[in-house]
Amino acid sequence: MDKWLTLEQIAEYLQMSGSSIYKMAQSGKIPAYKVGKQWRFKKEEIDKWVEKQKPKRNKL
Repeated sequence: MDKWLTLEQIAEYLQMSGSSIYKMAQSGKIPAYKVGKQWRFKKEEIDKWVEKQKPKRNKL
């Protein structure tokens, strides 16, 4: 079952400001869904997205 989070909850979860999350959602930089006038986030998708944000290491 999917766990849906609000903008405020995802900001707390990621330890970021709500305004930063809002801007990222609007620009499509973070997986998000707009339901009416509110943004919603699937926790599972956010966790996968965070994993993809890891810097890539150069192989020597």
